[in-house]
Amino acid sequence: MPEFLSDAWLAGLGDAAAAQAIPGGLRLTIQQVVDGEDEVPCAFVVRIADGGMSVEPGSAPDADVTFTQDRTTATAIARGELSAQAAFMAGALRVDGALHSVIDHARELATLADLFDEIRASTTWGDST
Repeated sequence: MPEFLSDAWLAGLGDAAAAQAIPGGLRLTIQQVVDGEDEVPCAFVVRIADGGMSVEPGSAPDADVTFTQDRTTATAIARGELSAQAAFMAGALRVDGALHSVIDHARELATLADLFDEIRASTTWGDST
C-alpha cells in the first residue's frame, strides 16, 4: 500500500491517469503543492491534453493553476472528507493562477471524480489520519 504523497503513490496516480480517456479538447495543467511549517514540500502536476492525462512529480512553471495546502488539508481532500471548495472557503487552500481555467472545465473535470478511487482505497495516510 503506497503512502500518501510518496513516489509510489504518485506512480499509482500516474498509472490511473494514463488509463483514463479524457474529453477531447481539454488542455489543462494543474499543480498541487503540499507544504507546511514542519513538512518537506511535495509538488506534483496533473497534465490533461490531447485526450490523455498524466501525473508527474515536481513543479511546473507552465501550470494554469496551482493549489497549495498543508498536509492535513491535502489528506482530507484526497480522502474525500473535504471538498476543495470548502477548503478554499475556509482559507486552507490557496489558489494561484487562472482559476477560471478549472471553473470553465468543471463539467469535464467532474467526470474524472472517481478516477483515483482505487489508489485512494489502497493508500496509507501516515500520521495525518
